[in-house]
Amino acid sequence: MFFLTPVLVAVVCILIVWIFKNGDGSSKRRKGEPRARAEVRPWVDEDLKDNTDLHQGEEAANDWQESEEDVEHIPFSHTRYPEKEMVKRSQEFYALLSKRRSVRFISNEQVPMEVIDNVIKTAGTAPSGAHTEPWTFVVVKDPDVKHKIREIIEEEEEINYLKRMGRQWVTDLKKLRTNWVKEYLDAAPVLILIFKQVHGVAANGKRKVHYYNEISVSIACGLLLAALQNVGLVTVTTTPLNCGPRLRVLLGRPTNEKLLMLLPVGYASKEATVPNLTRKPVDHIRVTV
Repeated sequence: MFFLTPVLVAVVCILIVWIFKNGDGSSKRRKGEPRARAEVRPWVDEDLKDNTDLHQGEEAANDWQESEEDVEHIPFSHTRYPEKEMVKRSQEFYALLSKRRSVRFISNEQVPMEVIDNVIKTAGTAPSGAHTEPWTFVVVKDPDVKHKIREIIEEEEEINYLKRMGRQWVTDLKKLRTNWVKEYLDAAPVLILIFKQVHGVAANGKRKVHYYNEISVSIACGLLLAALQNVGLVTVTTTPLNCGPRLRVLLGRPTNEKLLMLLPVGYASKEATVPNLTRKPVDHIRVTV
């Protein structure tokens, strides 16, 4: 009769544990492929994921609209300023934008719609991949629609603050005194919801590729913020986590549009306050090679 010594028993146990520990992973991974690390990124909104470039090769070729082969090129008209004037203009523009703040206390006083149209036209001058202009700016003035938007956002934001965002993110926001209650969504006379078009739709129904759509729309948002500051209006950049699909449906937008940002726009209320924050000096953000 064969008897196992204590040493042999220990060796057999170690081998069994090793086989079970590594056998399951090796069957699911290719040889030499590293084990994937679980990555928790609660700030990535499922509705914002850009899959424009994924699986395009699998689509039928006739589903996509061919781009224009040729566009007329014309002489470029440009104003060149003397160096002193350049310095002066750059200083003045910086002084203007350095006063821009995220303001959560917004008056319900109405703003001229011509101004709103002009700042959106300014945003529409942004560069875009292959000049596809993949943006839609939805302006909401109707009080009932604004309140429905607030209800959707506050419902999701409460879950975000209590569950999705995590302790560190919530802690980082404490100094800003922000939470899931968004009174400014009712108070602001105008809400501008900026959607990115993950692809376009041609007149014949075929889809048009929108290259770098999220980057392009983000640049347009930056120009919009500068334009609002230029006319004396305030806003706060909001990216409603997990609200995109419901807001898209509420506003009747097509499925190729994904919500990127929401801006409540108006005049600052008389009791408005902002946190006393400082910005990094140029030596901390500029690298010269």
